[in-house]
Amino acid sequence: MTLEIKNLTKQYNKQKTGLSDFSIRIDKGILGLLGPNGAGKSTLMKIIATISKPTGGTVFLNGEDIVKKPDTIRKTLGYLPQDFGVYPNLNAYEFLEYIAAMKGVGGSGLRKRIDMLLDGVNLTADAKRPIGSYSGGMKQRIGIAQTLLNDPKVLIFDEPTVGLDPEERVRFRELISEMASDAIVILSSHIVSDIETIADDVAIMKNGTLIDKAVPSELIRRIENRVFETSIAHSDLELFKAKHLVINTSRQVEKIQIRYISSSSEAEPGAKKVTAGLEDVYLFLTQSQH
Repeated sequence: MTLEIKNLTKQYNKQKTGLSDFSIRIDKGILGLLGPNGAGKSTLMKIIATISKPTGGTVFLNGEDIVKKPDTIRKTLGYLPQDFGVYPNLNAYEFLEYIAAMKGVGGSGLRKRIDMLLDGVNLTADAKRPIGSYSGGMKQRIGIAQTLLNDPKVLIFDEPTVGLDPEERVRFRELISEMASDAIVILSSHIVSDIETIADDVAIMKNGTLIDKAVPSELIRRIENRVFETSIAHSDLELFKAKHLVINTSRQVEKIQIRYISSSSEAEPGAKKVTAGLEDVYLFLTQSQH
């Protein structure tokens, strides 16, 4: 199964461009989408989910043009938008049965599948309570469950871990990892660690364009031997930022602890080299020369 996205453009108006000549190939497994607000991640996912139409370019699923034939992907799609809404008076069982009917999912195995999904998102104990009484994290988990109802082969998650506590985020990652061997999973998150933990490939976006796409370890190699930590005086911070990309600062009584990416592989006097991570390369690619 392959998604081939070719020269995708989305122009909202003269001032606002969502995507600009965007091309990418997505195979089975988990693709993590990273990018600042306004990078075009949600626009891309809405077009793949056939909720929005591009201004130019197209998307092929196994060679079929889904812009012209949206039903090609809709029957095999699971989509969790960022602004997922629920019916507050329904309980979890009623809600999932309603969504299943809308998706054309039925049969004798439906109740068993709903039970399995509620267990997977840790909602079995609360399944008979009205969804309106759920916390934000619980509503997000019922959203994840509805995404998986039709055993989809293309899964799109837009900020799925918002509102989830650390334990729930781990459960979500385990649930998605199990499905990724037989499906295309596109996962957008501003939590870089969620992407780093499970993504097979990472695509980094900015201003509606693709900056880079590779496996996480290959992306991290882009800045190997250039990430350092050091302590400097408070008064030296602005001068330091003019020379290097500062990733993180931690204020201490007399000094500031800094993690930075050097403009070369040379360290500042007194700095120590540290292991680079995906967050370092993400900030480097989105905040430096690009």
